[in-house]
Amino acid sequence: MSEEGAPRIDGLTIAKLARGVRLREDAARGQTILLAPERALALDEIAVEIVKALDGVRTLDEIAAEFAQQFGAPKEEILNDMIVFIHDFASRRMLELSR
Repeated sequence: MSEEGAPRIDGLTIAKLARGVRLREDAARGQTILLAPERALALDEIAVEIVKALDGVRTLDEIAAEFAQQFGAPKEEILNDMIVFIHDFASRRMLELSR
């Protein structure tokens, strides 16, 4: 466990959208948004790719390896960026985490 009892987030973490959270296209604004009860967040292209990859089956390490191959970037750098993203969105209760 990390600070304040929050689950540790690392390459072995498995994440998926929390119950009631949905990824939606906002055609009027030309954005993709993450809708949750009583809140919405506009996502950039990178965030959209990450959210789409969070299937509740693959680990962050597996997803980072796939992105590294797909985008020709270092896997560890991608994983570190994903961990920051996952931590932020999990703290907003938009993601469910498991091992």
